[in-house]
Amino acid sequence: MMVSFFDQFASPSFLGIPLIAVAIALAWVLFPTPPSRWVNNRLITVQTWFINRFTNQLMLPLNVGGHKWALLLASLMVFLITINMLGLLPYTFTPTTQLSL
Repeated sequence: MMVSFFDQFASPSFLGIPLIAVAIALAWVLFPTPPSRWVNNRLITVQTWFINRFTNQLMLPLNVGGHKWALLLASLMVFLITINMLGLLPYTFTPTTQLSL
């Protein structure tokens, strides 16, 4: 099997869909939508708990001046976690191993 040296830099795809697009779209699942009812379901409760704990852990070592970077740091961490979780799929590798990302 002849493969080009530059095939290792190609974006991995699954069923013709680039996995980087899946990683970016999958991060939106973690953000809960505002409910229109008073009692939330279990999924929204778990999402809200996860976001509150994550934000608390992120803000704990920062002083007040560092809080302006919290949104950028939190979105970067969610992005990296989502992309690295895609590496658990069989026959794929994480896009963070590529220098281009």
